[in-house]
Amino acid sequence: MTPLDHIVRERIALDGPMRVSDFMQMCLLHPQYGYYVNNPVFGVQGDFITAPEISQMFGELLGLCLAQAWMDQGASEDFHLLELGPGRGTLMSDILRATRSLPGMQRAAKVTLLEASETMKQRQKETLSGYRVNWISSLDELAEKPIYVVANEFFDALPIRQYVRVDDAWHERLIGLQDDKLGFGLSPIAQTGDYLQMRLDDTQDGDIVEVSEPTKSIICQLSKHIQTHGGCALIIDYGEWTSKGDTLQAVLDHKYSNVLQALGDTDLTAHVDFEQVARACQCQASKMCTQQDLLERLGISDRAQTLVTSAGNETQKNDVLSAYRRLTHEEEMGTLFKAISLFPHNGPSPAGFEA
Repeated sequence: MTPLDHIVRERIALDGPMRVSDFMQMCLLHPQYGYYVNNPVFGVQGDFITAPEISQMFGELLGLCLAQAWMDQGASEDFHLLELGPGRGTLMSDILRATRSLPGMQRAAKVTLLEASETMKQRQKETLSGYRVNWISSLDELAEKPIYVVANEFFDALPIRQYVRVDDAWHERLIGLQDDKLGFGLSPIAQTGDYLQMRLDDTQDGDIVEVSEPTKSIICQLSKHIQTHGGCALIIDYGEWTSKGDTLQAVLDHKYSNVLQALGDTDLTAHVDFEQVARACQCQASKMCTQQDLLERLGISDRAQTLVTSAGNETQKNDVLSAYRRLTHEEEMGTLFKAISLFPHNGPSPAGFEA
């Protein structure tokens, strides 16, 4: 039993069963025992490998997509180049390398990272040591100027609340103590908003629907800023258009684990509901597409061929082809991961996305 397990149990004993969202918040961001405080998280030594860790191609293509959007909207001479949840800083590093030869862009860009973990900030500082970088802990800190945003595997880590349909009512799923063990139970009938009432039309008795209030809040704030000041946001994450079922999962040493065990030592995530993202948007949202479709439209096949041609040996060539397959193949990340973009109403859609 981990130290955080004891803390969670004490809180439940004092306050009663806790929401899944509060449980995720404690497990990931507890100031002493939270997962993001004490674990390497990304890469071979971490619990999972994200797309930027697989290949430079991912960040290069997204960087060029942002650069094209910046030019399409008039090439502002002062804007935020913003990443949400930047991990080790690999993605931003690739974006900056891919765009450094574009006249005026990096001079105009204020590189900005939204990061809650002090541990991760230190790693980002190491990766991006050659650049001037600003860190923020809230979107309220953004200046009133255009923002060009990338969020890769950011929203899947935001806390969710889970609701179970019982007859024609919704009950919130809670975590409590059962025979001195953590377990799931249900609240009395929950007070719900319009979204869950709408979901009575496409769910059955026993179905679970997940709602992320932090996701809706961040999307609302981001999209208002984009609509008012210009810019765009590229959001890539695993999920579906509509939430249905229990998608809360824990990962430890690259393997799935019990979400109620090894608290603070496992990463907790849930699938992103892209319909909720679009519904919260105060600007224009593109159609959702797969990561495979987005990267192919942005030219990953040509980029992979260029890297293969310039590779010095067969090992390097095979590494490029393996990374290409992992990012795009339907049995790998290609169709599990989805993408959507946000941009001003009546403005140009970012490259690779259908308006």
